[in-house]
Amino acid sequence: MKTKAVAVRALRVLLVVLALAFCGYSVASQWDAAVDAFRQMSWIALAGAMAAGLAGLFAWMLGWREFLAGLGSPLPVRATFRISGVSQLGKYVPGKVWALVTQIEMTREHKVPPERSFGSTLLAVATSTACGLAVAAVTLPLTSATARETYWWLFLLAPVMLAMLHPKIVTWALGLMLRLIRRPPLEHPVSLGVTLKAVGWTVLGWSLFGVHTWLLCDAVGGDGTGLPFTATGAYALAFVAGFLVFIAPGGIGAREAALTVVLSPVLPAGAPVVVAIASRVLLTAADLINAGVAFLLGRTAPRVAADAGNEPASRELVRDTQRTKEGP
Repeated sequence: MKTKAVAVRALRVLLVVLALAFCGYSVASQWDAAVDAFRQMSWIALAGAMAAGLAGLFAWMLGWREFLAGLGSPLPVRATFRISGVSQLGKYVPGKVWALVTQIEMTREHKVPPERSFGSTLLAVATSTACGLAVAAVTLPLTSATARETYWWLFLLAPVMLAMLHPKIVTWALGLMLRLIRRPPLEHPVSLGVTLKAVGWTVLGWSLFGVHTWLLCDAVGGDGTGLPFTATGAYALAFVAGFLVFIAPGGIGAREAALTVVLSPVLPAGAPVVVAIASRVLLTAADLINAGVAFLLGRTAPRVAADAGNEPASRELVRDTQRTKEGP
């Protein structure tokens, strides 16, 4: 059992190191462009955009915490922040599954069953995507003809995805998924109240990321009464587009492309690329800051080791999922 615990800890360290390597590469590959972008903006605007980005990540973390509590595993804010701050580095590793793997292992330290961690993460991702599309659908059609013409099909998905967040649909879908991967069912179905609270935190997060983008747009010469709405919708749409590109770590490339397309009609020539690069670097730095603070916080509960003879739950869950996809 001790050997297994050491192996799990080594796996987590390896994933974090790998994530930091990809994260560092994404920043280094854009370093010259980022320096040029920052030179065109005031430090006040950059600091404000960084603060808004950090606040947006914190709001999203609280949304995930609501789902986790609703499934029967309430955690203190400090513990939730530590888990989220470290595990979110996994999104910079190609494949997008590594954040989930790290998150499941870290929640086990707080006696959270892997089924609840797995379910709460899927719910948080689905809610973020649905609310992001809804924010884009509300803000962009009347302010950006380019977005309306290019991404109209994504706007149509917004009401469908929001409807799928209904507790009855969510409970059925999670139950079916857990049966397919041969895991126990959830003991606590998600309630409507929990869903609404999580949606509230998620929408607040999108609004804060909108402030982040608007401050960068304003710093490069953007103006007009509709700019805050266009900036908010542009970031929401770009983030969802980046998420849909499964291989790209952190949606790199796809997010910047979508952001540039939507912002081009409302910003001076060349400015959308500057905003996209500055946003990427600032939010990557925000993820690194959160991870650093999370490491400093240390563990808030004793580790719960896996039973002797059993493999770590996260690897078992991922393995069962892969088996289901591959078939018998």
